[in-house]
Amino acid sequence: MIKLFKQTSVALCVLASLTACNGENATQTQQAQTQVAPALTAKDANVFLNATEKELIALGIEGSRAEWIYSNFITDDTAALSAAANQKSTEAGVRFAMAAAKFDDVDVTETQRRKLNTLKQSLVMPAPQDSEKSAELAKIGSELGGMYGKGTYTTQAGKTLSLGEMTSTMATSRDYDELLEMWQGWRTISPEMKPLFVRQSELGNEGAQGLGYKDLGAMWRSNYDMPADDFAKELDRLWGQVKPLYDDLHCYVRSELGKTYGEDKVAQDQPIPAHLLGNMWAQSWGNIYELVAPENADPGYDVTEQLATNNYDEIKMVAGAETFFTSLGFEALPETFWTRSLFTKPADRDVVCHASAWDLDAKDDIRIKMCIQKTGEEFNVIHHELGHNFYQRAYQDQPVYFQNSANDGFHEAIGDTIALSVTPKYLKEIGLIDTIPDESKDIGLLMKMALEKIAFIPFGLMVDQWRWKVYSGEITPENYNTAWWELRQKYQGIAAPVAREVDAFDPGAKYHVPGGVPYSRYFLAHIQQFEFHKALCEISGNTDAIHRCSIYNSKAAGKALNTMLEMGSSQPWQEAYKVLTGSKQMDATAVLDYFAPLQVWLKEKNKGKQCGF
Repeated sequence: MIKLFKQTSVALCVLASLTACNGENATQTQQAQTQVAPALTAKDANVFLNATEKELIALGIEGSRAEWIYSNFITDDTAALSAAANQKSTEAGVRFAMAAAKFDDVDVTETQRRKLNTLKQSLVMPAPQDSEKSAELAKIGSELGGMYGKGTYTTQAGKTLSLGEMTSTMATSRDYDELLEMWQGWRTISPEMKPLFVRQSELGNEGAQGLGYKDLGAMWRSNYDMPADDFAKELDRLWGQVKPLYDDLHCYVRSELGKTYGEDKVAQDQPIPAHLLGNMWAQSWGNIYELVAPENADPGYDVTEQLATNNYDEIKMVAGAETFFTSLGFEALPETFWTRSLFTKPADRDVVCHASAWDLDAKDDIRIKMCIQKTGEEFNVIHHELGHNFYQRAYQDQPVYFQNSANDGFHEAIGDTIALSVTPKYLKEIGLIDTIPDESKDIGLLMKMALEKIAFIPFGLMVDQWRWKVYSGEITPENYNTAWWELRQKYQGIAAPVAREVDAFDPGAKYHVPGGVPYSRYFLAHIQQFEFHKALCEISGNTDAIHRCSIYNSKAAGKALNTMLEMGSSQPWQEAYKVLTGSKQMDATAVLDYFAPLQVWLKEKNKGKQCGF
């Protein structure tokens, strides 16, 4: 996850014809506008954009610092500071979006138009143009974040557990009832979120409609250099390419879980119970690899064990991930990264442990915030978060309007692209393993990867499918939870392990829902990373199978990657895509190419089984 530099600002009296200041001057300006309304020009746009840029930088630093402090020191006071900064940011963003919209019919340059559109679309949760409603929206956002960050569950045995502790149990336990208790326990934090989420949705819709969008979901979908409806169709097209591979994986995993827990608990013609997949949200299944691993496919090593054997602590894990980027030719992280980041969970206070990458000054103050656990999975997450940081640094010389990824999927994909190169070949080079397993072990490695990557793809799609329907009014509050599980069954073939109350609000138990973070970016990232990996492997001169390729130490691959990253969002994402892949259209066949040997194996194993859900 990324915490981007906020592209919002304070409304200035830059142009009297754009927006009015408070007080007597505002009245005089409005009277003057009534009498004379001079046509706006490209020169006016330039004055407006230049002045706005200075305010964007100042307000972005202020807001990022307030949010960083709140995420790392959750108290009533820091919540108030965060809410105030968010309100200021949100109100400013709305005013600037409205001001930018006044240039919609003005003949401006292509660059000016892109900057103006950035101002119109930069707000994730736009507030209505009403100070009381704006303050209410900011307060709701902080309250929802606090509820999630401070969430705990007290077990039947009387032990109070944090999300991290429950997540660890979900990953390692094979006790059906213990898993069920953890699964249900974490979801006790979210029912009280529901009325706040309902109100947040109402206010966000009102804000989006004030900017000319049908609803908040339509506004989110409009941020991809294509019409909102076309973007939704593009996601469906990509999912259609990957779905056959997912269906094969689902069928095999369900069968193996039936052997472990009994077919009375895992019916072979029904969705898989959500608590049995090794993850609190059943969004990735890598933690149950041991239950579904192919015979004789053990590569002979476990990254988690190797990290311990080689005395990797949290800092060494981060430094190891940094080394991958520097091997490609990127500069090392600044000293402030090491002194200002959060790497481990403090014992004396509540923090938001969800991993995130931060850019506090749009230059060099880049950080990560994680409660790192010393596992192979977390090693990959660190690569992912540093991908955000190196991307942020690459585009730091762009105007603040373009200090962002080409589309939000790019930001999520870059770190994961690097992580795809964390192959046995690479692990041997850095000394974590002694020998590279032969190709007969590839099915096991591909299975492990598929449990993380392919299992996630439908979840990455359905979260925003649910929210888009909420924002459009298709899903009403009384149907929030029912619709959530209907979509999870439709896309994932997953079901709640026990009957859920109508007001349970299980979506709130997933960080990105109370956090107000759009989720389609993660779906896109899981498609894009395989295309990027394939392209970079070709540039590096790789001759191995695509799933065996590592671009570690390839300066040619690093140079090509940096060329795309430096563009930021200065061009439509399709142009950035073409720079690296040679095509302006996403294509999920790179995913299928990567997992081709596994899919052949899965089809063989599934012969005679009743697949589908």
